Amino acid sequence: MEQFHALLTASYGRHYLAQRLLKDEHGNESPAGDLIQVSTPAKQHIGAVGDRMLLEMTSVDQARIIRIEPRENLLYRSDAFKSKLIASNVDQILVVLATQPAFSPDLLGRAVVAAETNQIGLHILLNKCDLKDNLEHARKIIAPYARMGYPVTEVSAKFDQASIEALRPAICGKVSVFVGQSGMGKSSLLNAWVPNAAAITQEYSVRLDTGKHTTTACRYFELPEAWGRDAKGKLGALIDSPGFQEFGLAHMSVSELEHAFREFHELLGKCRFHNCAHQSEPDCAIREAVDKNEIAPERLALFRQLRSDSKTADTQIQGISQAKERWSALAIKPSKR
Repeated sequence: MEQFHALLTASYGRHYLAQRLLKDEHGNESPAGDLIQVSTPAKQHIGAVGDRMLLEMTSVDQARIIRIEPRENLLYRSDAFKSKLIASNVDQILVVLATQPAFSPDLLGRAVVAAETNQIGLHILLNKCDLKDNLEHARKIIAPYARMGYPVTEVSAKFDQASIEALRPAICGKVSVFVGQSGMGKSSLLNAWVPNAAAITQEYSVRLDTGKHTTTACRYFELPEAWGRDAKGKLGALIDSPGFQEFGLAHMSVSELEHAFREFHELLGKCRFHNCAHQSEPDCAIREAVDKNEIAPERLALFRQLRSDSKTADTQIQGISQAKERWSALAIKPSKR
């Protein structure tokens, strides 16, 4: 059977589509050719959009995964019971917020933590800035992140094309993934940058012979050739992820969480207690920085919530493991006669 390298370009739950990876005149690999349906072992959800894979053809238009190549990074969300892969091998997260409807500050903070943990760049896009009523309120929520150095760009995807065009240098040559709640305007941004995005989406649905998975789909779109390439000859791409309300990070340890808060870095190890939870312990350097307005109180509140989530997840996982052990012991216990 023929084996070849491919890029996973669409994920609809456990249903995957891929395209062959071909080298262009610049020596860069790009997905090209017909869409191929990809099957996974035991129908497991093991792939993420952006994965480079070795496939083996099983029919004219279907293939199976031989292996997934090592990832540069993997963006996913999780709780104590399951994880949801979002995208892999990405250069930056584009967090799309809007003045209306109101966005979740919690989701924004969690996206920033995920970016820091995975050493992925992050760019905040405040969309619908033509709607002025809530603009100042939105700016106030985003301000702590701007002060920490995260780039923030105000745009209006529907009414200010110049604001959209101005973002090209920040996106060209990079693989960027959209993250945000439903209603923030991700689709409008995608269609502004990739004019044939709707046609590609339809092709994905036709290839799978279904449209019912579109609300849970992650999809990969190469940027238009007209955008030009970066210094290494790369076009770049956008990964469109479905809108979600919660960004669980239960898989992260307390140490990982502390190091994912950029403003904590210089203060770690300066609390009186080495295992300080930054709650009510005396001589806590983090809390003192909050009192001095050097750290936003919302950020400390987010850390505490994430720390609690991580601890709760550990407890639940341990409880499930112990329950399984008890049931296994009962199952093999000889019956009395």
